[in-house]
Amino acid sequence: MSVIAAIDVGTNSFHLVVASIDADGHFEVLTREREPVRLGSGGEDMKRLELDAMDRGVSTLDRMRRIADHAGATSVTAVATSAVREADNRGEFVARALSEAGVDIEVVSGVEEARLIHLGVLAAVPLLDKRHLIIDIGGGSTEFIVGDGAEPLLLRSLKLGSIRLTDRFFPEGRTRERSVHECRNYIRSFLGHLPAEVAELGFETAVGSSGTIIALARMCAIRRGDRDNRTGRLSFTRKELRSLTTDLTDAATPARRLSVEGLEERRADIIVGGALLLAETFKLLGIKRMEVSDYALREGILFEQMRRAAAPELDPFHRLEDLRRSGVMYVANSYHEDLRHAEHITDLALELFDGLCGLHGLDEEDRELFEAASLLHNVGIFISHSAHHRHSYYIIRNSEHLTGFTEREIEIIAQVARYHRKSAPKSKHADFASLNSADQDRVRWMAAMLRVAIGLDRSNRQVVTRVRVAGGLQSSNHDGELRLFARVSPGVDTSVEMFTAQNRSELLAAITGRTVVIESEVAETGRATHPTNGTHHAEPARAVSEPVAGRR
Repeated sequence: MSVIAAIDVGTNSFHLVVASIDADGHFEVLTREREPVRLGSGGEDMKRLELDAMDRGVSTLDRMRRIADHAGATSVTAVATSAVREADNRGEFVARALSEAGVDIEVVSGVEEARLIHLGVLAAVPLLDKRHLIIDIGGGSTEFIVGDGAEPLLLRSLKLGSIRLTDRFFPEGRTRERSVHECRNYIRSFLGHLPAEVAELGFETAVGSSGTIIALARMCAIRRGDRDNRTGRLSFTRKELRSLTTDLTDAATPARRLSVEGLEERRADIIVGGALLLAETFKLLGIKRMEVSDYALREGILFEQMRRAAAPELDPFHRLEDLRRSGVMYVANSYHEDLRHAEHITDLALELFDGLCGLHGLDEEDRELFEAASLLHNVGIFISHSAHHRHSYYIIRNSEHLTGFTEREIEIIAQVARYHRKSAPKSKHADFASLNSADQDRVRWMAAMLRVAIGLDRSNRQVVTRVRVAGGLQSSNHDGELRLFARVSPGVDTSVEMFTAQNRSELLAAITGRTVVIESEVAETGRATHPTNGTHHAEPARAVSEPVAGRR
C-alpha cells in the first residue's frame, strides 16, 4: 500500500486529494482539501501574478503539502493551469512554491489539462461504452473533450472562464442588462468553430466537472426539491440551467445573488460568468442534459501517476510511454519527409545516452525527453531548410498534439531540437536563459549527444548501425579521452559519416572536458579503424557547466 497526493493549482481554487493505492491499482481517497485562492485575474490574457496572490498561493501549497505529509504521502504532484501558464512571472511563483512550500509545480498546456481531466472523469462516470462530451469550467479556461471510450478524440482548452469573464464584463460581480448581452455575444464568438467540430464527432452523453458546474448543478437540484443531493448523482437539464441563469443575472450584485438558494458566498461574484458560459455552450453544442462528475483534474493527476508506474515500456531503445509516443509520432509523421532517417538517428542517440549515463547522470524520464527530441529535431524542414532548427523549436513548442508532456518537458524537447545544429546553447539566448540550471545542463547534454548521432547518419544511408562508448565509461577516461566506436557496414565508404560526427563532437568535448575520439569498427570483424582527422578537444577556457553526475 502506498499513498500519493495531487494538487490542482487552479486560477480560482487549489484542490488537494490524497489517496492510498494498493498493489492491484485500487485506490481509496484519504482526504480532500479545497482553498479559494484567486491566483489569477484579468479579463483577457492573465499576464501577471500579483504579489498578494502569490503569497496566498504559496501559503496554501505549504498547508496542503503538510496535510499530504501527515497522511503519509510519498509523493506530491502539483499541476498548474491557466493562470500560471499565462503569467510572464510564473517562474517566480514556481520557484517560491519549491523553496518556501516544498512543492514542485508542473505547468501543463491547455491540451494536457484537458487530457488529465478526461482521465479523472472516466474514473468517476461510466463512459467507456459510449461517445461522450466533457466540459470543465475553471476560473481562467474551459476544457472541452470528446471521447470514445478511453480515447480522447478532441481536446480543446479555451481562454474562457468564470473569473476571466467576470473581470471583463462584471467588475465586482455587478451585472447590467447590457453587460449580460455583451457577455453572451462574446462567448458565442469565442467558441468559434468548436460547435462544428463537436457536431462532426457527435456524442451520446454530456458530463460536466469542477467547481462552477458542480455549484450550478446543486442549485438546480435544490430548486427541483432535491436537497439531499450528492455530487455523483447530480444532473440537470437545459431548461433548468436557463431558468437558474436568468435568476442569477437578474440579481445585480453578489449580495442580492445570495437569495438564490444553494449559492455559496465565495462564488457569488463569479457565478454569473460561469452560468452564462455554460448556458451558451448548451445551446451551441445541442446539450439537453448534463451529468456531473465529482472527479476532475486532481484525480486525473493521480491516475496518471498510477498509470505511469504500472505500465513501463519494455523496448530497450524506445521507452516513451504509449500516450506520449503517439503524440510524438503524430507530429513526426505530420512534418517529416523521411521518418526512417529520424528513427535511425534516435536509436544512435539513445545508445550514446545509455553509454554515457555515468557522466551525464540523467535518468529514465530524461531519456524519454531525449527520445522525443531526437525524433522531432528535423520537423522544421517542413517550413524551410534555412534555419530549420529554429522552425523545429517553434513547431514543437506550439504543437497541440504532444499530450502527456508538461510545459517544462515540451520546452526541453523544443530546445534540444533548437540546438541540434549551429550555435551551442548560450546564456544570452532568452529561451535558454529562462531554464533553471539543471534543465540547462539537460539541454546541453542532449544537444551534444544528438549532434554526434546526426553526424553518424549524415548521408542518410544508415551505414553506421550502432555506436558504443569504449569499454563502458571506465576506460573512457584514459588520457583524458572519450572514445566512441561506430559500427559500420563492411565494404561501405563511411568517411562522410565519420568526418561529420567528429566535426560535430565539439559540444560533447566541451561539456565533458575530454577529447572526443570517434573510431569506426567493421561489424563482421569488430576491427577498429583509425580515428578521423579533426578530433575535438576540450576547451578549458570555455564557460560550460560541469557534468551533472549523480542527479539520478
